[in-house]
Amino acid sequence: MGSSEDIGARVCAVKGDARKADELVRDYLPFITSETAKFMARRPVVGVDDELGIAMFAFHEATQIYDRQRGAFLPLAARMIRNRLIDYRRREARHTRVVSLDAPRFEGDDEEGKTLLEHVDSGHDEIGDRHMREATRTEIEEFTQLLASFDVKLTDVADNCPKQERTLSACRRALAYAREHHEILDRLEQTGKLPLADLAEGSGVERKTLERHRRYLVALLLAYTNGFEIIRGHLCRLDARQGDDAR
Repeated sequence: MGSSEDIGARVCAVKGDARKADELVRDYLPFITSETAKFMARRPVVGVDDELGIAMFAFHEATQIYDRQRGAFLPLAARMIRNRLIDYRRREARHTRVVSLDAPRFEGDDEEGKTLLEHVDSGHDEIGDRHMREATRTEIEEFTQLLASFDVKLTDVADNCPKQERTLSACRRALAYAREHHEILDRLEQTGKLPLADLAEGSGVERKTLERHRRYLVALLLAYTNGFEIIRGHLCRLDARQGDDAR
């Protein structure tokens, strides 16, 4: 395997070429296996554990959506592998629960003849919830470290979120402009600073508004450009709640 720069170039080159895509998956099988092992807490067995095949598919899926302007490929691939494995575990847990709860209770039970479904709350997916908590905790740790490199704390996001509908709408316009113009994101990642002058000019939002909410803007842009799916969902809900509160 090459450097992160090499993998980015290779990923861009494999789109639409099934043969090259398969070669890339084979070359990065050690990485895929390692990410699967982290999730399973043991090394997956080829031909036995479905998780490895799912991880390989997730890696290939990541190659199809990767945008080199939005960060490194391997962190994106790792998150997609983890998310697909969580989905798989949740589906398996639901299937297992249906089978087991339809079975009769053990002979000799005081309530013999009734099924387990009559005794267990089937609305709670403990296995899926546990893996989701683990994935969320890992993603929060990674996101917190990334924010720190930009002099932003996770608590700053809620504190710095616009409270007025007009200001919130202005910040949304600035975020939309930044996501559509990669040079803004490139300068943010390269310098660690949001190019406020260019962002204000391009989006039509007053610079002083952007300055007041810099930490909020930086956090959302980093979440959107680095594949933090779980974090992005939480931030979008926060954004929506703030908009409702402002009305």
